[in-house]
Amino acid sequence: MSYVLAFAGFALLIILHEFGHFAAAKAVGMRVERFSLFFPPLIAKIRRGETEYAIGAVPLGGYVKITGMNPNERIPPEIAHRAYFKQPVWKRVTVIFAGPFMNFLIAFAIIWALLLSQGQIRNDLQVDVVDAGTPAAGQLQKGDKIVSIDGQPGYAPGLSAKEITDRQVQLRRVVARHKCAGSVADGCSATTPATVVALRDGKRVVLHITPKYNAAAKAMLLGIGYGRQVDIAPPAAARIAVTNMWQVTEATVSGIVRVFYNPQARKEVSGVVGSFEVTRQTIKFDETRALYILALISLSLAVVNLFPFLPLDGGHIFWALAEKVLRRPIPFSVMERASVVGFMLVAVLFVIGLTNDIGRLTGNGFNVR
Repeated sequence: MSYVLAFAGFALLIILHEFGHFAAAKAVGMRVERFSLFFPPLIAKIRRGETEYAIGAVPLGGYVKITGMNPNERIPPEIAHRAYFKQPVWKRVTVIFAGPFMNFLIAFAIIWALLLSQGQIRNDLQVDVVDAGTPAAGQLQKGDKIVSIDGQPGYAPGLSAKEITDRQVQLRRVVARHKCAGSVADGCSATTPATVVALRDGKRVVLHITPKYNAAAKAMLLGIGYGRQVDIAPPAAARIAVTNMWQVTEATVSGIVRVFYNPQARKEVSGVVGSFEVTRQTIKFDETRALYILALISLSLAVVNLFPFLPLDGGHIFWALAEKVLRRPIPFSVMERASVVGFMLVAVLFVIGLTNDIGRLTGNGFNVR
């Protein structure tokens, strides 16, 4: 089921991105020949009016075919006035930007809705997440206040933010002191349990939980996440959503730039396979976190698509604006030569991402927890 849900999520991102192009093209009077989910060969199609709606066999994206995207295309005279390159610059920019805009809108809507429904996480010594299949599952509960672990103090009323952070660090160190018997391996259990004192519904609860070693985290873990959710008003949620999106945008741009000169940055790149697998694995134990990841993927798709290189959307916008500045059409041959750079950049990122994803699939995984 996780595969189905992850596939549906990615398909939805593609459909809505292409729907942005489609709706904008229709709105400004361009002729849309085809709206396709996935790439050819086509396995299903249906025509409604002048537009063919199709599903391709290669699930790596989708596209909207607008008449006259190539100025050298032969177009019947009766529809030539509706061709893409016959339109003023503002219409072309609107149509192209509408795709990434839909991805921005999706990301904002998901993050904003999650903030309204889940509240904002504040740092605290309270259990916010108990990962399924971990030692804490079935013992600790969301909302439990961790009073102590092996005698190390945790929750207490009136602690400052710094004190809370310091105590979290100390509690993790206490858990890390527990060791597996013999050689350390992923999933091995400690030889001794940790004594956890928690405050649950105003009552003290004493639990004995045996930590397990997590190879991805390189530490002994109980399987909990700290935090406290507080309600947030819609305007504040919108501001936080925009702030988060801006931070992710900055990180995405700087990360892609660093790929070309920083070996460590290249190791951190993930592609379609990795994004899909992270989403799928997250769905299995935390649907809310999976939705947030899907929002970040949608946002990253929008940002990457706006890089000013053909065949990306940003490349089409760049050349349309160049025409406006120069006050004359840009020769298609010039754009074709420039697109080689864009294809090479996209290919390099694709290969790096795919290579990293394969390495993670055959190695220690994606550490989604």
